[in-house]
Amino acid sequence: MPQHLEVVAPGEAPPVWAALRSEAMQVAKTEPSLASLVNAVILRHDTIGHALSFQLARKLGDQELRAMSMREVIEEALAADPTIIEAVEADLRAVFERDPACKGYLQPFLYFKGFLALETHRVAHWLYKQGREPLALYLQSRMSELFQVDINPASRVGKGVFLDHGTGIVIGETAVIGDDVSILQGVTLGGTGAERGDRHPKIGNGVLLGAGATVLGNIKIGDRAKIASGSVVLKEVPAGCTAAGVPAKLINCPSCGEPSRTMDQTLSGAAFDPSF
Repeated sequence: MPQHLEVVAPGEAPPVWAALRSEAMQVAKTEPSLASLVNAVILRHDTIGHALSFQLARKLGDQELRAMSMREVIEEALAADPTIIEAVEADLRAVFERDPACKGYLQPFLYFKGFLALETHRVAHWLYKQGREPLALYLQSRMSELFQVDINPASRVGKGVFLDHGTGIVIGETAVIGDDVSILQGVTLGGTGAERGDRHPKIGNGVLLGAGATVLGNIKIGDRAKIASGSVVLKEVPAGCTAAGVPAKLINCPSCGEPSRTMDQTLSGAAFDPSF
């Protein structure tokens, strides 16, 4: 399926829902075996919120909490907090813009477990804020079982976040993630021991967390920082810097302007900062 072309005014966000429906209609025409799927998930709905609630419910529903009941919970969250849909659309744009393997919005909406896990977390986080912690934890458990992504419902995640591949991502209870962050597979945002309280990392806006990176403790990763693949970060990383190694050391301060968007995990020309 070719990438869709969107004509929008300068500074205006692309019409995600219209593009998603257009892609679904094209698939229904060109691949009849998938027509019933795209009709059920996309084309029969009048808003992206209704489509998302159907998609998540059909994935998350099980013997204990059937899909119909699951969808009612999701619809309640989306109706009560319109910012969830804003974040969903920003997340879809992030996947399309940053993943060269992504051919449009339909692909992540139907198949990408990183995207589906993140939107499940957004519903679980809303439930957690309403004091419905048991149901929030239930969604966390289903997310982990289905998508191999474990995000505590208490953690706060900004919009325009991209979980690439998703498998093995673990985000702890008091972690905070800013806007426009990209997180690859196997990333851990964890604590350093059995202490309670505020114990998990705070990730700034526009940060890139490379595959297998581990960030431990109540430390801050500054805006537009880059954490190299496989690194173990135990100290704060200033804005615009790259940290790499085990334990991580600072290199390239400042590094590239928007690492979460370029998705560049290479360290060419890097020099370590011995003071870190």
